[in-house]
Amino acid sequence: MTFLKRLLSEPLLHFLLLGGLLFLFFSWQGGGTGNHRIVITGGLINHLTTGFTRAWQRPPTDAELKGLIDDYVKDEIAAREAVAMGLDRDDTVIRRRLRQKLEFLLVDEAGAAVPSTDAEIKAWMDRHPDALRVETEVALRQVYVNPDRRGNAARADAEKLLAQLRAAGPDAATDRMGDATMLPPELPLAPLREVARAFGQDFAERAAKLEPGQWSGPIESSYGLHLVFVRERVAGGTPELAAVRPLVEREVQAERRKTQLQALYDRFLANYAVTVDKPGAPPGKAGVPGGSAAK
Repeated sequence: MTFLKRLLSEPLLHFLLLGGLLFLFFSWQGGGTGNHRIVITGGLINHLTTGFTRAWQRPPTDAELKGLIDDYVKDEIAAREAVAMGLDRDDTVIRRRLRQKLEFLLVDEAGAAVPSTDAEIKAWMDRHPDALRVETEVALRQVYVNPDRRGNAARADAEKLLAQLRAAGPDAATDRMGDATMLPPELPLAPLREVARAFGQDFAERAAKLEPGQWSGPIESSYGLHLVFVRERVAGGTPELAAVRPLVEREVQAERRKTQLQALYDRFLANYAVTVDKPGAPPGKAGVPGGSAAK
């Protein structure tokens, strides 16, 4: 009895008992490694070997393969221990990654990649009439006439310059003609929005209607008067379906996958009660149903 009392009062025994209880507690909570097994299957080894070979264009040596397996084991231990400690909670990066994996596993990727039908393509183009429209492009030269400098004679002077330019032809030397300006004397082939950025929308729209290969004008802009030579014009419009079919098919498949994802979350949402608090309200008070939160 005296021995038993002495044993029970021994601090080392207390330490061992407490350690054992903590070990059992963490094992029950999912922490620790006492009841966990990490199995390195042949399929996993093949996966690690394939990834290494793809990256380095050669299979791994025995030492490199052992390193790959060791790293995998460390990753697995770290992941399990982190989850047991709750480190995965309230972490935006981890939540986003889990969402990506869930969507990848549960959405029918094979179905999303099925070639689009002609009916689907036509329906998409009808819903997005401007998505594929090609903008008109022009390449031009211009000679500027400044109304502030020339006053009432500006338009008459522009007409005289136009006659000189037409007589000189496409290669007219324009360096000493017209008035000085910071506007570009020439623009390479560019969409009308680029022309409008330089000279204004009204100028761009009128320039798009000029006959290429001859001097025309004067065209008025917010800056003044311009004599314009359109070198080239490429008409805009909707391209032939054959030219844009691959692009439209990708858009159709993307919409198909989006629809599948929404259906997936609609099914999940049926199992949840979502409450969205009003701004400024205490948590859990004055909530409104949030059935659209997953949409």
